Amino acid sequence: MRIFVAGATGVIGIRLVRLLVIAGHDVAGMTRSPDKTAMLRALGVAPVACDVFDPQRLIREVHRFRPELLVHLLTDLPDDARQLSKHTAANARIRREGTGNLLTAARAAKVRRVLAESIAWDPGGDAAAAKEELESAVLGAGGVVLRYGQLYGPGTYYETAIPKPPRIHIDEAARRTVGSLAAPSGVITITDAA
Repeated sequence: MRIFVAGATGVIGIRLVRLLVIAGHDVAGMTRSPDKTAMLRALGVAPVACDVFDPQRLIREVHRFRPELLVHLLTDLPDDARQLSKHTAANARIRREGTGNLLTAARAAKVRRVLAESIAWDPGGDAAAAKEELESAVLGAGGVVLRYGQLYGPGTYYETAIPKPPRIHIDEAARRTVGSLAAPSGVITITDAA
């Protein structure tokens, strides 16, 4: 399958694109950081340096690749968890405007399926409203919402500790995302068993 992954160099994205390539899929990986394209190329992924907030370029890039599936894993989160509160507005913008731009690009390129990252807990405030808007837009487009628990493991905010539920190990989150590629429209919760 031809799969376009937006957020391909993020903590889930980099693991997901590796698994997709190993499984034999033709993968394009989008990152807003041009310096990360060489890493994607080395993994066998067609790199796409593009900002989700440049809708015309985004439409061109998705159309050029002609994917059958678009996976939306974009977030705007800091590397340091202590800085999370400073990124609330930027992450909400990704969930609202970024999701809208990805869905527009998918429609323009006649992409048949969309999977999008969400979260399995209530973040409260505007973050919760942005989460709901993302989920509503994706489900309204016939897509699949992936509600991840708090991620733990290498490269996450919880590299050595385990967060309170809902939670999921980052490697298991990537594996279960691959297992969701053919899921029907709806919400899939990706968390550790209770």
